[in-house]
Amino acid sequence: MQHTPGPELQAFFDQHGIRDVECIFPDISGYPRGKLMPARSFASGAELRIAQAIPMQCITGDYSYDPIFPDSDPDVRLVPDYSTLKIAPWSSTPRAFAIHDCFELDGQPCAFAARSLLQEVVARYTAQGLTPVVAPEIEFYLTAPNNDPTVPFTAPLARNGKAEVGQSAFSLNMLNELAPFWDEFRSALVTLGINADTWIHEVGMTQYEINLMHGDPVDVADQAFLFKYAAKEIAIKHGMNAVFMAKPISGAQGSSMHLHQSVVDASGRNIFSDATGDETAAFGHFIAGLQSYIPDVMLIFAPFVNSYRRYVSGSQAPVNLQWGYDNRTTGLRIPHSGPAARRVENRIAGADANPYLAIAASLAAGLAGMDEKLTPTPALAPKFNSSELGHTLPRSFLPAHAQMFSSQKARKLLGDAFITGFCAAKTVEYDSYLHEVGAWERRFLAPQA
Repeated sequence: MQHTPGPELQAFFDQHGIRDVECIFPDISGYPRGKLMPARSFASGAELRIAQAIPMQCITGDYSYDPIFPDSDPDVRLVPDYSTLKIAPWSSTPRAFAIHDCFELDGQPCAFAARSLLQEVVARYTAQGLTPVVAPEIEFYLTAPNNDPTVPFTAPLARNGKAEVGQSAFSLNMLNELAPFWDEFRSALVTLGINADTWIHEVGMTQYEINLMHGDPVDVADQAFLFKYAAKEIAIKHGMNAVFMAKPISGAQGSSMHLHQSVVDASGRNIFSDATGDETAAFGHFIAGLQSYIPDVMLIFAPFVNSYRRYVSGSQAPVNLQWGYDNRTTGLRIPHSGPAARRVENRIAGADANPYLAIAASLAAGLAGMDEKLTPTPALAPKFNSSELGHTLPRSFLPAHAQMFSSQKARKLLGDAFITGFCAAKTVEYDSYLHEVGAWERRFLAPQA
């Protein structure tokens, strides 16, 4: 992080004709919030403030003025991380952006800010001479424009004039059908410094998965945050929507955000492998930490009512926290790899999860397991289907919410203030959901003609 402006900023803005800077930060849903500032003011280091409650703004745009948020609604300072300053590829006129951190006026990091929470979790590793390494896999749908939320999403028209009808998993032909979008999106990822690895057409109609390269957790979370921002903006330019809901289409594949995680020591050695290449005790402790703590912070990985539609028995979306080697039915999968790349793939999070919070919760759980020297359950046999052991994770929003709010484990991982504020915001969102009547209710509960 770099919180001091350099003298070259104004020259950079002049060179590229930059008039304004998007001063953005992720709210609890991973949406970009912030203010637009004149480039000259940004280059001079002008102070920027915003209301403290905005990092906890609900997906509906509402706020929860729970006792954790004072009625006076005080300010926090937005402090740019100048290392994130880049040209915004989604803007029609030259514009830059920078990701900001939220600080209270007394200089303390804002307890409700997602990026600050991840930084604090990474600092716990640093204090032990360790560095976590993360790589996310992000799935999403490209859909036709959807102006009526009561109507289901449909596939967009491709260059052949037809909409995809399915059965195109891993098809390069169908990956090419929306080439104008992909060409501009790929160019945007280069501009944004997003280190994308493989690109595939997933199982759902016009569903895709892009893997990001492994790296520093905060940097990777920044990339995932900007990935979503860019995908949505560029899809709109091409007459489509980029949809990151966990279950956007009934009967179709859900969208996930799998997290590959490992930990290295000060010499760069993967602590999950010993000198002979075998698994270490720390490897088992990390897995056990995920098994022990994730149920209590499930709301981080599945933050909305829709999120729980993804966890269906018989699909590859996990319903419990069993673990196994190269077994995609488990919540925690160990991919085949050499000792240096030994890692744990956390398959719980949906694509709708905030990447900062999901990475923070997962890493905090793994570290707690190592600190407490927890013991994992036995690994499942490679051919055993984990879903046969049943659901052991919260199956819907309300149980997940209740478990998180009352959990001392959750508060230990992420702090009292964050858990109280997060759950308060989620209560507001759920109350909003209850005010709408859906298609299922009309279909089965209304009198039949």
